[in-house]
Amino acid sequence: MKRLVLKSLLVSLFVGLAAYEYFGLPDVSLLKRKNPTTTALIELRNEEYREKRVKPERQQIWVSYDAVSEHLKKAIILSEDASFFSHKGVDLFELKEAVKEDWEKGKFKRGGSTITMQLAKNLYLSPSKSPLRKLREIVIALQLEQALSKRRIFEIYLNVIEWGNGIYGAEAAARHYFSKPASGLDPEEAATLAALLPSPRNPREKGLLHRRNLILTRMASTGAISEEELDQAKTRPLFYR
Repeated sequence: MKRLVLKSLLVSLFVGLAAYEYFGLPDVSLLKRKNPTTTALIELRNEEYREKRVKPERQQIWVSYDAVSEHLKKAIILSEDASFFSHKGVDLFELKEAVKEDWEKGKFKRGGSTITMQLAKNLYLSPSKSPLRKLREIVIALQLEQALSKRRIFEIYLNVIEWGNGIYGAEAAARHYFSKPASGLDPEEAATLAALLPSPRNPREKGLLHRRNLILTRMASTGAISEEELDQAKTRPLFYR
């Protein structure tokens, strides 16, 4: 009898927690037509800058999906989430591998996040790697996929992702690093920006160069660029103009 009561209490607690989490989630349907004016990540960075008593100018220029170079879209897909257009917000295989690796290492390090999950975290959550935060990220990602088209999800992602201190979105990044609009990025420039995403504020030149060339190689393997373009691009230094 006691076990039955305890089981009922645990089930009720779980259902209550799930309901609290669900109803405490943001209304992502607002993003169908309205662009976000800020994000959880931008607000976090603003707080960090205030604590350090620095104030980098916020660079962000919203542009449409079509105003971003196809080279950049391809580079980001290949480097961040190759199955973006086929999954429903969560890449189950990648997530399983991430959980397995984290379990073996005894810490939460590998995220296994898709572009949709990255957007969910960027818009609404903290960068904490706790299991509860990860669960919220997954739920919001699933909601984003239900409410928005893949094109809209990617468009928002391209406009809010961090590309350096105070630099948000592809248009601001293209102008900052290459003095041109995002629509004019060539394959090498696109691969460089994609290579910056894992560590946009503190990139290490050697690692960044290696990652850029790896992305270029993947682009060549899918036919996005030719082998001749690949060979030429690999010989150039970072941020070549």
